[in-house]
Amino acid sequence: MELSGRGLTFRRAVAGDVPALVALLADDVLGVQREQTGPEGLGRYDAAFALIDADPNQFLCVAEREGQIAGTLQLSFIPGLARGGAMRGQIEAVRVAAGMRGHGIGRAMFDWAIAECRARGCALVQLTTDRSRADAHRFYDGLGFVASHVGYKKQL
Repeated sequence: MELSGRGLTFRRAVAGDVPALVALLADDVLGVQREQTGPEGLGRYDAAFALIDADPNQFLCVAEREGQIAGTLQLSFIPGLARGGAMRGQIEAVRVAAGMRGHGIGRAMFDWAIAECRARGCALVQLTTDRSRADAHRFYDGLGFVASHVGYKKQL
């Protein structure tokens, strides 16, 4: 799908995208601490990609602009009994390439993801974000997201 006015196209990631997507995930103050961009770590990412790609409720998105990867996000469709059996869309691992930030690409990616959730019949779209990401919080507030819940995680 092309989003007019931004020169962006959105597509499902392919295995050959994995190194570039891992580099995007690592190009971040938090990601640099947790991602492994060397060849020794890529096998784990390739295995994770295979699982994501095989699951019809997962969409690992690549946003491209002029043939270059401009951003990525993972969109998960979560069926549930709560809210009358509502389907939820979960947006995770959102990154925009450093040289392309500040040009509306993140907003366009969210517009695309929300439209995909609507098309799949989702009743709501949700995301999690690290408490330290104040700029991201302002961005999500501006998109109409509400910080309505407290999330917990436990490292295993």
